[in-house]
Amino acid sequence: MGSQEEVRLLLEDGFVENGSTEYAGDGSVDINGKPVLKNNTGNWKACPFILGTECCERLAYYGISTNLVTYLTNKLHEGNANAARNVTTWQGTCYLTPLIGAVLADAYWGRYWTIAVFSTIYLIGMGTLTLSAAVPALRPPPCVDSICPSASFSQYAIFIVGLYMIALGTGGIKPCVSSFGADQFDDTDSKERVRKGSFFNWFYFSINIGALISSSFLVWVQDNLGWGLGFGIPTVFMALAIGSLFSGTPLYRFQKPGGSPLTRMCQVLSASFSKWNVEVPLDSSLLYEVPDGISAIAGSRKLEHSDELKCLDKAAVVSDNEVKTGDFSNPWRLCTVTQVEELKILIRMFPIWATGIVFSAVYAQMSTMFVEQGMTMDAKIGSFTIPPASLSTFDVVSVIVWVPLYDSILVPIARKFTGKERGFSELQRMGIGLFISILAMAAAAVVEIRRLQIARDLDLVHEHASVPMTILWQIPQYFLVGAAEIFTFIGQLEFFYDQSPDAMRSLCSALSLLTTALGNYLSSLILTIVTIMTTKGGKPGWIPNNLNEGRLDNYFWLLAGLSFLNMLVYVLCAAKYKSKRAS
Repeated sequence: MGSQEEVRLLLEDGFVENGSTEYAGDGSVDINGKPVLKNNTGNWKACPFILGTECCERLAYYGISTNLVTYLTNKLHEGNANAARNVTTWQGTCYLTPLIGAVLADAYWGRYWTIAVFSTIYLIGMGTLTLSAAVPALRPPPCVDSICPSASFSQYAIFIVGLYMIALGTGGIKPCVSSFGADQFDDTDSKERVRKGSFFNWFYFSINIGALISSSFLVWVQDNLGWGLGFGIPTVFMALAIGSLFSGTPLYRFQKPGGSPLTRMCQVLSASFSKWNVEVPLDSSLLYEVPDGISAIAGSRKLEHSDELKCLDKAAVVSDNEVKTGDFSNPWRLCTVTQVEELKILIRMFPIWATGIVFSAVYAQMSTMFVEQGMTMDAKIGSFTIPPASLSTFDVVSVIVWVPLYDSILVPIARKFTGKERGFSELQRMGIGLFISILAMAAAAVVEIRRLQIARDLDLVHEHASVPMTILWQIPQYFLVGAAEIFTFIGQLEFFYDQSPDAMRSLCSALSLLTTALGNYLSSLILTIVTIMTTKGGKPGWIPNNLNEGRLDNYFWLLAGLSFLNMLVYVLCAAKYKSKRAS
């Protein structure tokens, strides 16, 4: 059939049907840059190593984040509001740094090597954090009666360095692992395309297996056996994550990096601005595109022209001077239709992306205000005391239950009604999750109303004491958040992978993660505003250190109201959204 390179080019051009060749039809290559054989690589053969990497890395991450607010309050002696704010700020940073990893992966290193490099940074940060918790000289002394000494500058600095090295390390992993896993399935093969949809479900399942161990076993270890061991175990699992990644190398399919997506976007803006007075032809076939079947962008298929945002089409208009000189080589003056469509796709995705921010603010409550609410409730079940942060186990259990139910029951039923391969469209799936998130905040508010009523009845309002109301009443709110995750977060993974341009998939995955970062920052902002507004005139406010004096229920109702408004905006944006069209 000719050389491997000829086969690859024919496959990318669509001249060879995928079923008639032994090679993958989406331009995939192996670790050495050669076209890959479908039967020997990718698909579910490669996925266990990728899912193992994600499971171990998430166990490490949640081993730190799940109980971090407890460490800050009990060991570093921070106040409730300040500790919650610091946790959400750090978590926000963990979801902001993926932009760095995504650009490096799409432009230069590829997803595999980006994961490998940033995992090493992650492991060093985990080790630093473990030392700060294990070595007595690196943490403040314990409280004596009501006197709790603050951490010294050097103690806090070592802790922060380790914590934010983890934030940087996760930035190279999070935008790449899900996309790298999806790369193992050939987009030109209808059977593999359906399996890819199932992969996203099981990818999220593996995340929550790691989270389950963290929120139950590791939280118990931290609260009962010490924070040095409690942080040391996640460090070991991070090392296992790196080992799992490298173990599957011979089986992986790789996509070649396509150059900097940020540069291409800037080129479109520059070219369209420089031709602001040029008229766009009515016939889109007159716009510039490379004549071959292969896109000018490495690792990308051509995209069809769309009629939206015609002002950007000016970048693809061939000027008289370019016709005379025959010079079409300056991308800052002339861009291909595919390059213009890349930017259009990102702009079309923006409203859908923005509505994920409020959902992420709701999700952030699990590791902050849900935990602080649980710390004021009766955590004893017989002789056993449940660590408040361990209640997030029920969120994880919810996800673990919902994933197989969704994949094996809901999807086949929905497919009969919708006719869609995956049952629900990505947009429908996300919308359902947004609605469930409203119910989660309402459930948390109802629990808090009851807790405060008991505190008033027993005259505990002005006492910094737990209320005799079992912490198990928090289970419904955690379970509802888990159900919302299955629909919204997995829907986002699918949406931002499938709708993104081929050479921007890591970047678009990072943008979906950015909603989590901004959601955490939004949560911090709301906490700050609420604290300022409700403590005027010497009032304790909604979220004082003694929650028995506060009105945490009002805070949850506020988030429920914001979530409802956000869902209405989402429905309008989703109704107007137009999907990507590849040539």
